[in-house]
Amino acid sequence: MPSTHRMLPELPRQPRRLRIGEAARELDLEPYVLRYWETEFPQLTPLRTEKGQRLYTQDDMTMLRRIQKLLHEEGLTIDGARRRLKESAQVHELTSGIIQELQDIRTILSVPARPSARRHP
Repeated sequence: MPSTHRMLPELPRQPRRLRIGEAARELDLEPYVLRYWETEFPQLTPLRTEKGQRLYTQDDMTMLRRIQKLLHEEGLTIDGARRRLKESAQVHELTSGIIQELQDIRTILSVPARPSARRHP
């Protein structure tokens, strides 16, 4: 017997956001470390609920892993890690600009040339 229930369309899934405890466990850190890093690294801006709970996106987690690597694996100081992240952002901005310029040039070069309106005597 066929089902009389209509299937609802699948709603787009919200990207998973981690609370501070979950994020800290995933990074094997204490939550206070993440709160401290937020004060030291302006790149860290987790979302906040109405109650003030931090919610970390995947981009936040990527940044946290980068900071953790700089501090714990590479042995940089907070200032050193902050400088490295700033330099990295500048390089990214520069390369993004170069990529955009190259794409613009490609677009210009891919447009077929119009025949010139030359007159022959």
